[in-house]
Amino acid sequence: MTAALQTIGVGVSLGGTPVLHSIDVALPAARWTSIVGPNGAGKSTLLKALAGLLPHSGQVHLLDRPLAQWRGRERARCLAWLGQGEQGADDLSVWDVAMLGRLPHQPWLAPPSDADRAAVEQALRATQAWDWRERALGALSGGERQRVLLARLLAVDADVLLMDEPLANLDPPHQADWLLLVRELVVQRKTVVSVLHEIGMALHADQMLVMAQGRVVHQGACADPATHRAVEQVFDHRVAIHPLGDQWVALPL
Repeated sequence: MTAALQTIGVGVSLGGTPVLHSIDVALPAARWTSIVGPNGAGKSTLLKALAGLLPHSGQVHLLDRPLAQWRGRERARCLAWLGQGEQGADDLSVWDVAMLGRLPHQPWLAPPSDADRAAVEQALRATQAWDWRERALGALSGGERQRVLLARLLAVDADVLLMDEPLANLDPPHQADWLLLVRELVVQRKTVVSVLHEIGMALHADQMLVMAQGRVVHQGACADPATHRAVEQVFDHRVAIHPLGDQWVALPL
């Protein structure tokens, strides 16, 4: 299977402390991969390295090309990023925040095109934020704000989407909406990589990276019993994964 993202011996140190240790992974294209692990496992750091946001040793490849060989705007059109706890300019309107996702597609200082406006409308409707398009970002609740930032990500129309804790501040119905949205992105042949604390939601992905102490300890299908055992082990057997119909749930012990 073609890899959308691949790391070869990737290591990251923060403040002189090693955080990632020689990571070798290949993340398949047109699939959803969830990254899970306990606090401090290096999940967010790995996602930032994949996005080219952190200096690192080793190599990161995006669609079979070293990340360093991609020009900035070209990479920004191909790879979209939603960080954990991202802040935006509170005085910007919801429409303008989502339009920021179109910057990689726009010539310097050019006004938005019809294609830009159509992409932003589609993204805001997909995240159920269209009705607030004229409101200021600072006037929204945490969950509403998160949906606008997700719309900004979608507006890029990138082939690869990286999301760090995208469910933050979302209530259960909107978490379910996010799950349906990700599934639709995969149907569209997009690649989604998400860091999630919600193990039950992460088990809906196509495959899972299980991390502990700055290393990938397992990579496999979410339905694979070996993946379930790896998840239970890194959480010191304080969670157990059980079948529920045709799905899997993670229950605390």
